[in-house]
Parts: sequence; structure tokens; C-alpha cells
Amino acid sequence: MAEIAASATSGKVVIHHIGLLLSGDIDRPILDADTIVVQDGRIAAVGKYADCDTGGARTVVDARGTAVAPGLIDSHVHPVFGDWTPRQNQIGWIDSTMHGGVTTMVSAGEVHLPGRPKDIVGLKALAITAQRAFDNFRPGGVKVHAGAPVIEQGMVEQDFKDLADGGVRLLGEIGLGSVKAGYEARQMVEWARKYGIRSTIHTGGPSIPGSGLIDKDVVLEADADVIGHINGGHTALPWKHVCELCEKSSRAIEIVHNGNEKIAIEAARAALDLKCPHRVILGTDGPAGSGVQPLGILRMIALLSSLGGIAPELVFCFATGNTAKIRGLDCGLVEVGRAADFVFMDRAQHTAGATLLESVALGDLPGVGMVMIDGLVRCGRSRNTPPAIEIPVATTAH
Repeated sequence: MAEIAASATSGKVVIHHIGLLLSGDIDRPILDADTIVVQDGRIAAVGKYADCDTGGARTVVDARGTAVAPGLIDSHVHPVFGDWTPRQNQIGWIDSTMHGGVTTMVSAGEVHLPGRPKDIVGLKALAITAQRAFDNFRPGGVKVHAGAPVIEQGMVEQDFKDLADGGVRLLGEIGLGSVKAGYEARQMVEWARKYGIRSTIHTGGPSIPGSGLIDKDVVLEADADVIGHINGGHTALPWKHVCELCEKSSRAIEIVHNGNEKIAIEAARAALDLKCPHRVILGTDGPAGSGVQPLGILRMIALLSSLGGIAPELVFCFATGNTAKIRGLDCGLVEVGRAADFVFMDRAQHTAGATLLESVALGDLPGVGMVMIDGLVRCGRSRNTPPAIEIPVATTAH
């Protein structure tokens, strides 16, 4: 099913009667529009129904006044092969996360592979294999950007060229392998950047026995593109060190579900105080010891909005457009030419909030009524979120 879905095309899709359209763009988080037109998996038009060409659609989705947002992006996952994680011996975790509104995942390293090779030839082979496998196989339709090698001592510039030539575009978390010194990491980050490979560095205490502390000085010296789980995965650095990272680095501030929640809130607030909210991106850092979190990104949005006091429409941008821009993805924003990946949401039944955004600001999760990836409906009412008050209806021409 997933392999077929990866190659299917949507034709023309019209989504109308949208009650709230979240853009993913932190500079303009809410759009004054009620209609989206999709052509073959790409957004073709956004606007008012009367101004859009809505004729001849293969699929028409009546949003029934619900909210539409770009599909959520999990910036930090640890896949292995297929839709199975040996970390918790669980099958179907990616498809289950799609029911939490996530349409794209970014690997921070396939570190849980049993017997993971740590020699240079082996780590390159694993990265290229993982990239190819998830490019061909999309569980639940989710786009998993995988093939993120854990760098080891002894790697030279040619190794990064080999990886790039093989299709690798990501580095796994720096610090999970034998490269732990700032100067070593910086050289490899520079080689990776030269060949178009984006990098992430582990931040904080060890996540599992055998790993180690990556402190703020190593993070600053390495200068990776993403300060991975700045709130720890799980153990965070002292707040004054996290604050120093926010102030002295210009790189992405990644906040994850499987981290210190107090530091998560403080880091997000710091980014707003420093007037750089565009740097904040969200991930789960799962599968991990905490398990798999199908609603992890929605939970982070509710946490940062309710306890962090950040407007929910801005926090949705952390999980969509911010991540897309920093990761170089073609999704995450409701604008012409982008991938037609959407999550349809409404207030959960019996929430105290009068609107979707108000309910999230109160700490309640929204109900997901539909998820669309590349213009194709991947699920209707979510099996994992609380039930939405209203759900969209899709009609396909025969």
C-alpha cells in the first residue's frame, strides 16, 4: 500500500469551506482564505472560493469550517527499516504518528539498528541504504527523510563527498559516535556543508548508556546547522548554558518531546525575546526510552502554547514552516508550488476552548479529522487524537 501510494498522483483537488487556514509562515501565520486548489500533489492556488478555478476536480474536500494547517514535520526521529522500531520492538509507529498529523519526518540517525556498523565503509553503506529504502517506502504515506550517518573518527572529506554523491543529505546527531570534540566536529560539519549535507548535534547529557555529555562549548564550536534537542534528550544542560546557546549561536533551536519540558518552554520564550522565533523547530526524539509518541508534535504545540504563553498559531509554525525552511523541505507552508500536505483539525469534543486556537492555548489537543499527503487523503478521523467536533468530507469523481 505505502509503495503504491508513493507513486500515485492526486489529479486536481479542491479544498473549500476552510474555517481557519494556518499558513506555516511565522511572519503571517493565518491566511485570509477559505479554499486551496491542488494539482498533482502541489498547491496550485490559495484564496477565496469565488476567485479560484474549482472546476473539473477529481476530489473535492468540504472542510466543513474546520482548520487546515500544513502537515506537521517531526524534525528529530530515529527510524531503522520499514515501519518497525527495535528500540521498543513496535510495528506501525510511523503510520500511527501520521494519525497525529505528521506528514514528514527527518532522521537524526538510524542509530538503533541492531549491530549498526561503525566502520567508515559500513556507516556510509547504511546511510545510503536507509536513504534509498525510505525514498521508496512511505509508511502511511509519510515522507521519511532518512539516511543520516553517525560520524566517526577517521572520516575524511572524500567520505562526505561519497555520501552526497550517494544521495545522503543529512548527518545523524553528532556526538552519538566517536566524534565528540568540538574541533573534530566542526571540521566534519564544514565538509558536510560543502557537499550540501545538513547537520545536527546532540545537546545535553547522555541519552542511553554508552553515550556522553555534549556541552555548550562543544555545540558552539561545532556550529552544526541544528542544535539538536536543546532541551536535552532527555537530560538538559543548565539553563544559563542553554540561554548562551540561544544568544551566541544563530543556528536552529530544536525542542523535542522526549526532553526537559521546563527547558523546552524557556528556550522557546528565549527565542521570542531574542526576536528570532524563526529558529525554533520541533521534534519528538522518538523512538526512544520513552517509547513512541504518535501525538508528540501536537503535545509540544499544546505545551508551548499553554504553559509557555506563546500564541498557538505561532507554535504551529515551529512545527511546519520553520522546519521546512531550515531543513530545505518542499512542504510545511501553504503557498503555491509547495507539496499539498495538510492536516485538518477541529476542537476536541467537550474542550473548554471556544475555538481551535483557544483550546490549544488552554492545553487541549485538537482533534484530527483528516490528513492529506501530496493531495491524497491518507486518513479520515484520527484513531489517536480526541474526537474532533467536526470532520471534513471528501468526495471523489468517478
